[in-house]
Amino acid sequence: MSWAGPDDIFLSTSLATYLDKKLLVLLRDGRKLMGLLRSFDQFANVVLEGACERVIVGDLYCDIPLGLYVIRGENVVLIGELDLEKEELPSHMTPVSAAEIKRAQKAEREATDLKGSMRKRMEFLDFD
Repeated sequence: MSWAGPDDIFLSTSLATYLDKKLLVLLRDGRKLMGLLRSFDQFANVVLEGACERVIVGDLYCDIPLGLYVIRGENVVLIGELDLEKEELPSHMTPVSAAEIKRAQKAEREATDLKGSMRKRMEFLDFD
């Protein structure tokens, strides 16, 4: 007995229109990957060629090259085609090295952790 009906074919082939095109893939953990879609399957597992991870912290960004990248479908939140004719980023964004973006990420994470710990310490004041 087959579970797939004629309408289910469109669910698995919808990514076919994106084959050999540059895509942005948003993952469940918040990472943003870009690359050429080379393959996919019915579970939305995708293969990106020339993939890179775009890391953005404030007005800084870095594209970290990953090469050929396989992404498990359950981690995919969004897939969209990138328009090669348009500018990808606003003009105020500054490209930096991978080491610099890692330092900026660490500083941002530490600031977020500090903010969370300060809130916990002040819960007894019950500002709500």
